Order: sequence, then structure tokens, then C-alpha cells
Amino acid sequence: MLEVVIKSIGIWLVISIAAIINGITREKLLTPLIGSDLSLPLSGITLSGLILVITYFTIPFFGKVKPGVYFLIGLLWIILTLAFEYLFGHYAAGKTWDEIHQVFNILKGNLFIVVLAISAISPWITAKLKGLA
Repeated sequence: MLEVVIKSIGIWLVISIAAIINGITREKLLTPLIGSDLSLPLSGITLSGLILVITYFTIPFFGKVKPGVYFLIGLLWIILTLAFEYLFGHYAAGKTWDEIHQVFNILKGNLFIVVLAISAISPWITAKLKGLA
């Protein structure tokens, strides 16, 4: 099980790098071009797609394991993502807790909750598509 955790963290780090690049692209390119009302949800959709693609290509690293393991991988990714969002956001970026909570405000176009849902289910979905689950 330790091997699964280590591999999961490694893949999550790749996803995190993709998420950071996605966020920089949104802020530097998309928002100035189309405004935040469109760039924020577009960025959420793009990140969800990136997570699915990364997962699709990396899920074979786990081999064929029980379907429940894939759900645990997704759960670990959610925990790591939330820990990063809150801890880095507050202690490194200097955001208030209320500012950080805004990532859950779907009414403002933030699709972070969708990104979390995709993170949760993408290991199982991609393993199923590849015949591993």
C-alpha cells in the first residue's frame, strides 16, 4: 500500500504542476483577453480535462488493483489538493481564510468543486477504460 501512496503523490505532483501552469495561463493570457467571468470557468474545465488526461496516461503505473484502491487514490488527491489550497494559500500566498473559501463559489464561475470531483473519480474511470478495474 505504501507503494500506491508514493505513486499517487508523484502523480498528484504532476497534476499540481499542470494546475499551476493552468492558473498562470488563465491570469496572464485568458483573463486579459476574455475577462474573468469567462476565463475562470474555462480554466476549471481545462484543468478537469488535464487531470483526466494525466490520469489516463499514468494510471497503468498502479497495475491491476482492486477498484476500491482507485477510489482511495482519488480521495488522497482531494486531501492533498485541499491541504495545498488552504495551507499554501494562507501561509505562503497570504490569503485570508475567507478568500480561500471563494474557490468553492460556483456562482462566481469558480469550478474548483468540479475539479475536486474529477480528481476523485478520474483514477477509477481511467482504470476502467484501460481494463485495470
